[in-house]
Amino acid sequence: MRMPQSYLPTICLACILALPLAPARAGDDPWPDIHAGVFDSRAIAENDGAVTLYAPEQAEDAALVPLAVHIPPHIANTAKSLTLIIDRNPAPVAATFRFGDAFSAPAEVGERRLMTRVRVDNFSNVRAVLETADGKLHMATRFVRAAGGCSAPASKDADAALASLGKMQVKITTSPAHGPRWREGIVMIRHPNFTGMQMDLVSRGYTPARYVDRIEVMRSGSLVLRMEGGISISEDPNLRFNYDGGDGDALEVNATDSDGAKFAGKSLASGS
Repeated sequence: MRMPQSYLPTICLACILALPLAPARAGDDPWPDIHAGVFDSRAIAENDGAVTLYAPEQAEDAALVPLAVHIPPHIANTAKSLTLIIDRNPAPVAATFRFGDAFSAPAEVGERRLMTRVRVDNFSNVRAVLETADGKLHMATRFVRAAGGCSAPASKDADAALASLGKMQVKITTSPAHGPRWREGIVMIRHPNFTGMQMDLVSRGYTPARYVDRIEVMRSGSLVLRMEGGISISEDPNLRFNYDGGDGDALEVNATDSDGAKFAGKSLASGS
């Protein structure tokens, strides 16, 4: 199972590729190897208030598990990147997000929130590891009870899924209660995000892996965030995030998948 070949900021891609592509045996703890391979065993402060992760204790659908990450205002303007780890998934690094100036500043935008949906293949710790501008790592961890998310059949057959491949919706919402520059962006991309572990019920073979490996969100030429993803991101990738914006701004989104296809979308101007 190949991981995205593009550069993952702040982590060692070669080390990710060297991680085992099968969950650890029951009783084994995969985290020490993941910590060493992805973060070079750098010190990580856990539960220090720099990042909070929300996830269901018991997932209703292992192929569609919602995650929400909150970063408090006094940390948000130093947020550099965020890595989502699912310890017992075949490819533990679900996604890495690189934050730009439009996401991380100014402080008056308040708490930053980032939400997406993932697959969970075994009962597992799920981790959000935040790197700040000073090079320090901070981690929040939740245990999620779910199984079979990476091999669960897609909601549509392959032909139907590929027919709508890359269709994108990009939206901006405002909230006067949060201040004049607070904006929430919503990015939804039609894509089956095939994992390579899903069986085609007609041919009895496995559908080849094909997934969105990069999403870049820009606001008026300024980077909001860039995601490098893999097979653990759910079908039809969905991102919600708040950021610093102004009237007349639009969000421009460019994405690619592991087969090299390119997709693009744009929101209406903020305030219109």
